[in-house]
Amino acid sequence: MGLHLDKALSVHPAALQLRAERTRILASNIANENTPGYQARDIDFKTALAASADDAAFPLDSPSGDLQYRRPNHPARDGNTVELGVEQAEFAQNVSEFQTSLAFLNMKFRGLAKVIAGQ
Repeated sequence: MGLHLDKALSVHPAALQLRAERTRILASNIANENTPGYQARDIDFKTALAASADDAAFPLDSPSGDLQYRRPNHPARDGNTVELGVEQAEFAQNVSEFQTSLAFLNMKFRGLAKVIAGQ
């Protein structure tokens, strides 16, 4: 009987990969705060994670197809939909959730190491 890491680690590797992609997208939104006509985008994390669970091999470019445009509370005259406060809050929340997923993954690895060591 072999050890299947994909089953042992559950959804956490896919969640980390998706969180990293979302971090890149949110950082791009923040960087383009003053770009006329720039449309803020984001990933629907739950939908993208569910889609990644259906795929045996989680493709790196999968989340780009799940990008959605953010609706601004106060649209700018130049067509830019980035609201700095919203983007910073989403970025901070995403970082916190990334760290949580990483902590769960670390606990899984520690548990697997103990099982392998026979403890």
